[in-house]
Amino acid sequence: MPGGVSSPVRAFGAVGGEPVVFASGAGPWITDVDGHACLDLVGSWGPLILGHAHPEVLEAVCQAASRGLSFGATCPAEIELVEEVRAAFPSMELVRLVSSGTEATMSALRLARGFTGRDRIVKFEGCYHGHSDGLLVKAGSGATTFGTPDSAGVPAEVARQTVTLPYNDADALDRLLSNHGTEFAAVILEPVAGNMGLVPPVEGFLERLRELTRQHGVLLVFDEVMTGFRLAFGGAQELYGIRPDLTCLGKVLGGGMPVAAYGGRREIMERVAPLGPVYQAGTLSGNPVSVAAGLATLRILRRTPGIYQRLEETGARLEAGLKESARRLDMKVRMQRVGSMLTWFFTDRPVHDLAGARGCDTAAFGRFFRGMLARGVYLPPSQFEAAFLSAALGETEVDRVLEAVEETLAEMARS
Repeated sequence: MPGGVSSPVRAFGAVGGEPVVFASGAGPWITDVDGHACLDLVGSWGPLILGHAHPEVLEAVCQAASRGLSFGATCPAEIELVEEVRAAFPSMELVRLVSSGTEATMSALRLARGFTGRDRIVKFEGCYHGHSDGLLVKAGSGATTFGTPDSAGVPAEVARQTVTLPYNDADALDRLLSNHGTEFAAVILEPVAGNMGLVPPVEGFLERLRELTRQHGVLLVFDEVMTGFRLAFGGAQELYGIRPDLTCLGKVLGGGMPVAAYGGRREIMERVAPLGPVYQAGTLSGNPVSVAAGLATLRILRRTPGIYQRLEETGARLEAGLKESARRLDMKVRMQRVGSMLTWFFTDRPVHDLAGARGCDTAAFGRFFRGMLARGVYLPPSQFEAAFLSAALGETEVDRVLEAVEETLAEMARS
């Protein structure tokens, strides 16, 4: 495998040390092949909002697998999963299931072009929307980690169709659309950015984007692959009260299995084949085993009173503990957080965009990562990735994380 991994950030190139090879997980814990258990604040990069190996999710997967792994045809659970999505996201009047977030965003933008008859796309610096050619332009996530915001192998003529703007800068979009609005099919963004570290939208940013895109006939696409079903059952659009034209979902939607989706206004989605001329297909899309995991996860989230409030309280407790440790040790470190998504930035200033994230002390983050791992807490192995909390984290586990934070920062302060 290139670099010994199946995805670049797993190689630990941004934090140093040897990559961990994991063998099992249960609740908030993950155990490596040498038998070392860690509290997991990665959660498979977001899907495991209930923790590892939730009994009901496992049971649903086993039952589905016993009936057949894949049919290449519609199954009942697929329809039930889409019904859950539509109930949670009123903006998604029609939904198409796919197998990955990359597939969802790629398909949504093809649809936006097909619907509007325009070719160009706007994205924001540091927002990662998967590794399709047109979106690997000033991307976040692993592309930022390795200092290569553009990928070799992407044709220049494809990259030219994507214009990038600074995140949280609505005035830049206003200027662009005022001069060239008729050229653009869509504006795509993470409504809460998680791929340059956790960067929330500044007040009024999302509202202004909705106003500007509507004014110029440009589709607003929310990439809620991370935030969907995590920040609220209805994602960031529920949290902030914004209704986009198209939405992309993944991660929590599959409960740990490969499921993603895109959807939006009926008149737009009716352009997708077989109803319309915009082609998209997938052999394993909506397969019964994957959708069983997602359906079980969403039903648990929907029926569990106060689960999002408990996740918020867990995040707030971690945030307060970090602030106290940083104050006591006189360390320049801050936590940026929205609900159960968060990032430790080694800076004394708020981070609002990619330039701000890159200006943080990434070497200090590497030391912090290694210190936390040595104390049994597994964080994302990159400054430019968000951490994710699970409902399986209890008070005892939070205490252990805070103890590790205090000890690690103290060690850093001494060195």
